[in-house]
Amino acid sequence: MPASPNPWRLPLIVAAAMVILPQVAGAHIIRGAQGGFGSGFEHPLTGLDHFLAMFAVGLWGAQMGGRSVWTLPVTFPLIMVVGGIIGISGVHLPGIETGIALSILVLGLAIAFAWRPAEWVALCLIAFFAICHGYAHGAELPLATDPADYAIGFVLATGLIHILGIGFGLVIGRLWDGRISRICGAAIALGGVYYLVG
Repeated sequence: MPASPNPWRLPLIVAAAMVILPQVAGAHIIRGAQGGFGSGFEHPLTGLDHFLAMFAVGLWGAQMGGRSVWTLPVTFPLIMVVGGIIGISGVHLPGIETGIALSILVLGLAIAFAWRPAEWVALCLIAFFAICHGYAHGAELPLATDPADYAIGFVLATGLIHILGIGFGLVIGRLWDGRISRICGAAIALGGVYYLVG
């Protein structure tokens, strides 16, 4: 009987990449004053890096099935709020932009290879990436005209993108024995490569 894959392999690769890779994905944080709810709602929909990661969370949850269909997309925005609070507080966290780019790459690869780790492993990975995304936007919240409304709009749009990813995964992604989801995951991973090197 073949040996089961090591569930720690992907998280260890991610941790090593965070240490080795330079901070080159600096296109994420928006500079200048933001508006209120509308700006917060619009940003996840127009910021391709955020959109790809949020869509991937929903798609991976749908691909994994079971409780992961809802635990991954619910965990992400909750932990993202924690990351936002850290960002607002002014605590310095290094490597955030690299973490955001890696979220797109790693989630895309997880989907492309139909990786189904234990739920707690997936949730830890999701939580780490949620801290990165939340921190980046929390750091820019003090620039918002109405920070509370901006945050509400941002979290709401994030949830809707998760739902879009889940819907795609459950309806379209399962075609051809799930190959549509896997192809989509590979395309998302390419986006992660772009943000890492571009």
